[in-house]
Amino acid sequence: MLLERLRTTGSASRAQLARDTGLSKPTVSAALATLEQAGLAREAGLLAPGRGRVAVLYEPDPTAGYVLGVDIGRGRLRVAVADLAGEITARRDVPNRGRSAGAVADAVIAESRAAIEEAGIGPGAVVHAAIGTPGVWDESEQRVRYAAQLPGWGRRGLFDRIRAGLDTTISVHNDANLAALGEYARGAGAGSRHFVYLLLGTGIGMGVVSGGKLQRGAHGAAGEIGFLPLPGGAGAGAGGEHDQRRGMLESAASAESVVRGARESGLRGASTAKQVFDAARAGDPAALAAVQRQAEQLAYAVAVVSSVIDPDLVVLGGGMGQSSDLLLDRVEEALHALTPLRPRLAPSLLGDEAVLIGALSTALRTARPEVFDRRSAAVARA
Repeated sequence: MLLERLRTTGSASRAQLARDTGLSKPTVSAALATLEQAGLAREAGLLAPGRGRVAVLYEPDPTAGYVLGVDIGRGRLRVAVADLAGEITARRDVPNRGRSAGAVADAVIAESRAAIEEAGIGPGAVVHAAIGTPGVWDESEQRVRYAAQLPGWGRRGLFDRIRAGLDTTISVHNDANLAALGEYARGAGAGSRHFVYLLLGTGIGMGVVSGGKLQRGAHGAAGEIGFLPLPGGAGAGAGGEHDQRRGMLESAASAESVVRGARESGLRGASTAKQVFDAARAGDPAALAAVQRQAEQLAYAVAVVSSVIDPDLVVLGGGMGQSSDLLLDRVEEALHALTPLRPRLAPSLLGDEAVLIGALSTALRTARPEVFDRRSAAVARA
């Protein structure tokens, strides 16, 4: 109780804690002594009131443990180490050059170890690692499904390999879900009752946060909006994870589709979505046409989502979400032509950091009680 009070509202004196919790001052003093002995709390300075005695302030000790956040994308690997206060102490952001699933797993291990070393902490100091990845984590089979952007990534044993390489507990999460949690914790979704985050990049994904809690669905696939069929589109086959997604939203609303659409409209020399958006800013007609088609596909997706879950906010994130200056107004205009439902649209405030921030936030929710239990048990045994 005392530790959570210090974590949520800041440093406090014994007298303040007694007033806030209703506990007696001797009880508070004894509890703080135990927390100090366990390395869970520490002195944070002095409070000198205008009258009365100087009081010692206490705060949680953020160095009692550390967490690791990992964002695995087709183009880049991002890793960060944070203390129990959520302060990042080391980070890595490198191209993902793995040519096989095994090579990607080994790169995750190598970059994570490098970040831990840069943080200056011992190998056992990381209490938990939360890993974001495209696709859906299948807990029963311990593998990822539907991660078409990372060939071979659904193979069994890859995350056992990562777990052994990091020598800590891990949890695996859909990247869009983590990004949604990141935006709720520190970004555009803060204070929203019910919002969705659209991750627009190599693929397209969605995270749904309601009342501060992630909505995962019955099988963890809530938000796999890339599978949404398009009106008049060809089927994608029997529904297996190796289908090419023809006729599905991801085929028409991803970075590759923007480039393809721009080329079909006559744009030359653009090989990335960023180059297409840059050309659109410069007024190129072919690029502007591709951006307009992208906005219309996104508006269709938002219209479907709005009719099903009625969000108060839709956040556009991911690589293409950084071009919200071109997309937002166009998506809103197209949305108004499709449906009377009008959720507020907003750009991501975290950009490329959203998945990583969400991973760290998720890891902290696991690590904090774990650290408390471990250290409290050690004091009890002493």
